This record gives sequence, structure tokens and C-alpha cells, in this order.
Amino acid sequence: MQNRKTFLADLENKKALFLQIGLVLALASVWTAFEWKTYQNGPGSLGDLDMVIDDEEVLITQRNTPPPPPPPPAPPEVLNIVEDDKMDIEEITMESTEIDNDDVFQLIEVDVNQDEIFNFVNVENKPIFPGCEDLASEDERFNCFNVKIRQFVGKNFEFPEMAKQMGIQGKVWVSFIIEKDGKVSDITIERGVDKLLDDESMRVVNKLPKMIPAKVGGRSVRMRYSLPINAKLQ
Repeated sequence: MQNRKTFLADLENKKALFLQIGLVLALASVWTAFEWKTYQNGPGSLGDLDMVIDDEEVLITQRNTPPPPPPPPAPPEVLNIVEDDKMDIEEITMESTEIDNDDVFQLIEVDVNQDEIFNFVNVENKPIFPGCEDLASEDERFNCFNVKIRQFVGKNFEFPEMAKQMGIQGKVWVSFIIEKDGKVSDITIERGVDKLLDDESMRVVNKLPKMIPAKVGGRSVRMRYSLPINAKLQ
């Protein structure tokens, strides 16, 4: 049988095209349905936020201290009026402080402490070593004192044998007190070298002869004296 439709009018030839168009529309409708969103009464509005930032204020507190209470009133002063004929006024006699040539003065002696120890620079008369009494001045007698006392120590000092073998030598400072009777006491090592030399120095000083003591105000006093002894090997 002969087909009467033309090729262009035959829809059977376009079936595949229509099928593809339908699938595309169906997929588009499905995608639109899934992606479609609805809002009830439209999106809500949060409104405008007005914010004012104030500067920080420092709170200053001040305590109102109440004023102190007023002082109590002073008691009223009571004046006692005394009649003149009932009150005797003692008169004060002013004595004159002028000094007449006929006045007699009494000298007061200064009592020297019996136990006070003087230094040779604080005494009026320094001690005198035996043999220095005939010198004229105070300075000459004291120079003689220093020379004689060193000569005595140098003559009587015996160098310890053990110190010689060990090579011990040096300067020993010895201090002692010349008592009011002229004897030597309180021998002390102020700066020592070795016990051997220190003991020998004290032994020699203890052998010093009796001297004329130092004096203050005409009275004998105790005086401390420091003596260097140079113990040196020859």
C-alpha cells in the first residue's frame, strides 16, 4: 500500500526529537520543584540597630568628713581679790656679782681617776727610765727613755733556737702599762709573728727595771706604752 503522507508531514519521523524535549522539560520541572522556596509573609526584618557608645566615666567618690565637735567652753576664771593689809609681799634682794680685789679665791683640785690609763701624749710628765733623770728638758728625758728601753730589749732578747731553725722572724708589737709605782704590768701582744717570738718578747718586757712613772697634775698615773721589737735573723 502506498503511503500518502509526505516525509515532512510524517510525525513518526520526529518521535525521537519530541521524546528528548519531553525529558528535558520533565527534568527541568522536577529540578524547579526541589529548588523552589517559599516564605511566610516574607522575610522577617530585624530592624535597624542604633548603638551609642558613651565614654567611660570614672566614678569619683568623696567622703564628707563631719567637722570635729567644738571644744568645751573654758571654765570661768575666778578672781580672788585680797586686801592689801592682809598680804605680806616678800622682797627679793639682788646681790651684786662684781668682784673686788680683796676677794679670796679657793682653787679646786681636779681629782684624777686612780684606775684611768693615760697615753704618753696625754700626760704632763712622761715616765723616766733609770739613767735619764739628770737631763734638763722633758723632750730630752723622753728621747732617752725610748733609747734606753730599746737598748735594754736588744741586750736581753734571746732569739729562740727553734725560731732560728725554722727561719721565723718579724716585728712584734708589745704594749704594757707603767704603773704609778714605776713597775711594768698588763703586758699584751698587739701584733704578733709567732708564739716563739711573742713569748720571748713578753719575757724581756717583764724584766724592765722600775721607772719614774708619768704624772698628771703632779700626781703619778698609769700610762700605756707600745714597743716594737724587730726580731730579725742575722
